[in-house]
Order: sequence, then structure tokens, then C-alpha cells
Amino acid sequence: MATGSFRALVVRKSDNPDDKTQRVSLETVDDTILGEGDVTVRVTHSTVNFKDGLAITGRSPIIRRWPMIPGIDFAGVVEQSDSSAFPVGSEVVLNGWGVGEGHPGGYAQRARVKSDWLVPLPAGLTAAQAMAIGTAGYTAMLCRMALERHGATPDQGPVLVTGASGGVGSVAVALMAAAGWEVIASTGRPEEAAYLQGLGATTVMNREELSAPGKPLGKERWAAAIDSVGSHTLANVLASTKYRGAVAACGLAQGMDLPGSVAPFILRNIALLGVDSVMCPVADRREAWTRLAKELDLRKLGDMTSTIGLDDVEGAARDILAGRVRGRLVVNIG
Repeated sequence: MATGSFRALVVRKSDNPDDKTQRVSLETVDDTILGEGDVTVRVTHSTVNFKDGLAITGRSPIIRRWPMIPGIDFAGVVEQSDSSAFPVGSEVVLNGWGVGEGHPGGYAQRARVKSDWLVPLPAGLTAAQAMAIGTAGYTAMLCRMALERHGATPDQGPVLVTGASGGVGSVAVALMAAAGWEVIASTGRPEEAAYLQGLGATTVMNREELSAPGKPLGKERWAAAIDSVGSHTLANVLASTKYRGAVAACGLAQGMDLPGSVAPFILRNIALLGVDSVMCPVADRREAWTRLAKELDLRKLGDMTSTIGLDDVEGAARDILAGRVRGRLVVNIG
């Protein structure tokens, strides 16, 4: 078993049960803080997702075990293993499975996890590129796969991507454009129009067109959509989806509610496709990562990516919730 001290970002609660605040600090810890598992990974890179922002700031009750090392995904190299599937030296990626929530996560130089949770680093990607994709980009590919399995094709009309300047949205714009779709990008940051067009968006629309309460049915505007926003935005996306179209929903940046109507479903026969990245079956995970390595333009991935250190994660968590993060943030664990 790998031993020794290492750096980690740790979230702790007060010993006083009446004190609901949490404290975030960079600490030197040892293996006693790690969870159970048959594989220990030397973590080289992680990333900052919206859920990480919620966990670190305490804005939502994401963390279920204390103390906790947050970080819902990571990439690294196996340094100890009791699994024949992942021998020492294997390069691996992890997304979800409750890591960073109920099991110590990726904002540390070491992680111990179940081998069933790991995916081999796809050929053609570095660990840094894998985390530039991260859970956000992997979720975007799961959304594209859901639309394809439903039968959505570019000849049916344009695809709308909401939250387009964020992590899921940026990768979704690039992926859908690469697949031949006309992409409408919805964003609350109109100054990012050139950035989104560089990723492949044909049209950039202001999110205000979708974020307020709307009508049960609107003008048919898109054949498919990828939504990471939820609430009124998702309701309005559904209301303007074309007959027999489909919407892949994967996020709740605006809210968990869905204040809409059954009208789009019973009058236009559209489909709402739920996309979960946390407990997604291994076969779908491997397909998603294999396709990302082959189908995502790595030049565009580089254009949407910035790199920070472990010391910068707490500030980045606040920024991502405030909508100040464009594209993807890679954390170089160091």
C-alpha cells in the first residue's frame, strides 16, 4: 500500500453541531483520509465543474462525509493495485461514482478508489486533455449519444445548446458542430460570441430569451437541444422544440424545478432525455471516452481550456457559480 504524506484540499465541518459552516484549506495529509478501494492513484490532474463549486462553497449539500477531499473527477497513474484490470503504471480517468461527495476525490495528490470506477486513459489523450474534457465534456458526449440513440440527425434542423459558455456547453457546441449540426448557442455572456463561433456555433442568442417564464408552446425553432440549465430555460427549450424533436437534459444551473407544460409532449411528440454522468454504466462511459478522443477537435479543446493550481481551486469554485468561468478549467495537481 502506498504510504506517506501528500497535499490535498480538504473541506471540514465544525465539531459544534449547531455550526453549519464549513472550512476549506490546503493541508498535508496521509492515507488515513482516503476511502476504501483496491487501487491507489497518483493524481496528476483534475478539473473544476459546477458541482465542485457547489461542494466547496457549501451552496448545496453535495458533501455527505466529513472531512472530505472534493473533486468529482481526476486523471493519474496507478501506483498500487489489487486489480488485474489496472496494474501499476496504468494511466486512468475517473468521473462520478460519488467521488468528491461521499468518497474522497480528485483535489489531492493521491486517491484510493474501486477499480470498477476507473476507465483507461483513451489513446490519443494526455491526462491534462482528459481533464480539460472532464465530467463536463464527458457529460456533453453522453448528451450527444442520447440524441443519436433517439434518432436525431443534423438534417432535421438546428440543435440548441444552453449554458454554451460553460464547461458542458462549450464541449457540446464543439461536438455537435463536428457532427454536422447547425448549432444555436445560448449564453448569458454575449461578449463570448466570437469564442462560441470559434467552437462551431452558427448563431449566438442571449439566454434572456429563454430564462423567464414562457408560454406552454412557442414557435418551433430547433430539432434537438442539450440543456445544462434547467428551470424556466428548460421549459422554454421544450416549448420551442420541433415536432418529434428531442432534448437531452443534464444540469440545473438555473434551478431544479421544471415550470412547464405537457403541451410539447402531447402535441408535438417531443422527447425529454435525462442524462446522468455519476452512475452511468461502464460500457457507456468507455464509449463516451473513446469517442471523445476520436471526435473532439483537440485544438478547440485547447482554445476553451485554462490551467490553474490546487491553490486556486477555492477561488475557481466561487467563480464557476458566479458564471465567470469560460469553458474548462484544468487543475494541475503538481
